[in-house]
Amino acid sequence: MRAIVISEPGGPEVLVWQEVPDPRPAAGEVVIDVAASAVNRADLLQRQGHYPPPRGASDILGLECSGVISEVGEGVEGLSVGDKVCALLAGGGYAERVAVPWQQVMPAPDGISLAEAGALPEVSCTVWSNVFMTARLRKGETLLVHGGASGIGTLAIQLAKAYGSRVLVTAGSAEKVQRCLDLGADEGVNYREEDFAERFAGQADVVLDIVGARYLPGNIDTLKTGGRLVVIGMQGGTVGELDLGKLLAKRASVSASGLRNRPVDEKGVICRGVANNIWPLISAGAIRPVVHAEVPMANAAEAHRMLEAGQHIGKILLTR
Repeated sequence: MRAIVISEPGGPEVLVWQEVPDPRPAAGEVVIDVAASAVNRADLLQRQGHYPPPRGASDILGLECSGVISEVGEGVEGLSVGDKVCALLAGGGYAERVAVPWQQVMPAPDGISLAEAGALPEVSCTVWSNVFMTARLRKGETLLVHGGASGIGTLAIQLAKAYGSRVLVTAGSAEKVQRCLDLGADEGVNYREEDFAERFAGQADVVLDIVGARYLPGNIDTLKTGGRLVVIGMQGGTVGELDLGKLLAKRASVSASGLRNRPVDEKGVICRGVANNIWPLISAGAIRPVVHAEVPMANAAEAHRMLEAGQHIGKILLTR
């Protein structure tokens, strides 16, 4: 089969489309013939040599995919050859075929194309596990989403609105803020022109943050009493200052989590939650994947340049 291989750590030009050995399903795994994968910021870090895959995972890029099951290993439950699926991966999505534990495989939702389904696993599992499982967002509460025009942000806006929440967002341009409002956000801030902490002070029950250290003080200021901050990214640094006095006064909490290094069983629980709670909303048309562009997988370098430029809204797909 062919896959994208990193020739050496570096820029997008180090991504090479070449022949690699075919994956075979171990016990508890299926092999998926990939229809689409998607570019995530973690892929850029891995390409640069800053984010190695977990032990035992494929060193091929790609944290999600959609496609058709072509092989089934021993001990797999509820999946068969020919099933149209999408999957959360620890690696391997930038390829013609990928092996994945069956627990991380979900049926492709109805109402969208199989390629579009490739835009969903990483963002859906991230939003469901952090906003709903960890932060326990409830109907009538307010969610603040940083990076509202990102893949995670566009899904979080739609899902929170479907569950009856008020949604605030930050984004990097007036155009991106408007797109967030079009998706259902109630208010938005262009963070290049306005301080989100002043605009949204004391309004958020839950904050979903991709920035990290630089936003830590402002995030605490936006929380209501009993508010919950969930940090899922470090684009703004890893070390920040936390005012414990404010945190105590608000009886608030701060948590941080990732997906890639979780045990398979934990990922399986998240995937089942996504399939049971988000897929019906997609099938009903209440949520749609936001796809900025579809790029042939062999041209993954161009997709990486597109993500690094930061002008995209939603996901960038790699299609076969």
